[in-house]
Amino acid sequence: MRAYVLIESAVGKANAVGEGVKKLDLSDATVVAVDAVTGPYDVIALLESDDLDKMGRAITDGIQRVEGVQRTTTCLVVRLG
Repeated sequence: MRAYVLIESAVGKANAVGEGVKKLDLSDATVVAVDAVTGPYDVIALLESDDLDKMGRAITDGIQRVEGVQRTTTCLVVRLG
């Protein structure tokens, strides 16, 4: 399973948040990509995991604990068609 995690960071912390997410060593998921973006979110991370509960733990125990992260929105990837 894959998920895009949309991250809002504290003002001036987008680069540090992006680097912090890249450096995470998660046991429950793999960080596939991390990109700084413009718009309502500052950083978007793509995660992969083999289980929804593991994905949730990776986000709450990993990404949300990175210094400067204020809020996350998770979008699970679904297969259409």
